[in-house]
Amino acid sequence: QVQLVESGGGLVQAGGSLRLSCATSGLTSSSSHTGWFRQAPGKEREFVGTITWSGGTTYYAGSVKGRFTISRDHAKNTVYLQMNNLKPEDSAVYYCAATKMFVGIPTSRRQYDYWGQGTQVIVSS
Repeated sequence: QVQLVESGGGLVQAGGSLRLSCATSGLTSSSSHTGWFRQAPGKEREFVGTITWSGGTTYYAGSVKGRFTISRDHAKNTVYLQMNNLKPEDSAVYYCAATKMFVGIPTSRRQYDYWGQGTQVIVSS
């Protein structure tokens, strides 16, 4: 059984940084990608970025590229989202998600099979 648990959200000023963690259990190498999504009030859940099982490949949405970094530590069964130079428009609930085996770059929520409960990020101006 796969479980994903996010943590690390909170309130930060614009220009600041936060690191989100996604503690995973039950994931194996048959889960090819672990990604992050976010959802602001009244908006659709949007793709933030994803990382392969090996950690060797990452892919980001244009709105966060250069500011956000995804990494993973298999020894700790944790995937991280480092967020720098945060902007008020980054405020949202952030979700960790994982795929089963997927060929290509999964950027749609429908391509992810497992989801965490989310963690709130608020960026004040």
